[in-house]
Amino acid sequence: MLAERRHQLILRALRSGGTASVADLAERLDSSAATIRRDLLKLEAEGLLTRVHGGAVIDEEPTPFNDAAAVLVAEKDAIAAQAATMIEDGQSIILDSGTTVHRLALQLHGRRLTVITNNLAVYDELIGDENIDLMLLGGMVIRESRMLDGFMAEDNLRQVHADWLFMGACGLRPGGQVMDTTVAEVPARRAMIAVGDKVVLLADKSKFPGTGMVKICGPEDLDALITNAPEDDATCMTLREAGVKVIPTAPATVDG
Repeated sequence: MLAERRHQLILRALRSGGTASVADLAERLDSSAATIRRDLLKLEAEGLLTRVHGGAVIDEEPTPFNDAAAVLVAEKDAIAAQAATMIEDGQSIILDSGTTVHRLALQLHGRRLTVITNNLAVYDELIGDENIDLMLLGGMVIRESRMLDGFMAEDNLRQVHADWLFMGACGLRPGGQVMDTTVAEVPARRAMIAVGDKVVLLADKSKFPGTGMVKICGPEDLDALITNAPEDDATCMTLREAGVKVIPTAPATVDG
């Protein structure tokens, strides 16, 4: 069996059961334990699973927004500050559901902008700023993620246009694929990409490779990446080769 096919079957087994032993996977796939261990090493390096004693596990439950928002705050603020310099007064921007994208909203007070978002934390941040024309996309409220999602959000996005989309992600694969852990969020993010003139990914170094089993987009859909990942990171190099502008931030020293 080809390695790629084995990897697909391993991930399928883990998604259905959450965990599996090396012995069980070897029996299911008619492969040696040594082969399965090598497969698990590779899949873990790509951020697709976590190895545990005797096997592997997948945890695809998204981290609640408030928990994710409380970590790497200084790094996220540095990325957000860099992103804010790209925006000109009078422009329209889409801010997606990510926690780093929320930090960007904090940088926008007093600016003359149109902000389109499905991020309830962004809405709460900007609702009192009369300089900003604020459009909240419709949809089902996903409480833990503090976002609105579903077909209504997608329908709303078909009616708008934006100069910029600033988006987050759960992980970036070595080939430059942008990943999410939550299948439900992907259609809205793809709709955002379709209506944004320029697409900028905001991702701190923990997203290399991060997590995620669902592809949001590839390098061909990105115009820029703002990150504190090392300039010689393999994924950053791949994105540059694909024509994506990789914009570094100064390393943060404080986690707020």
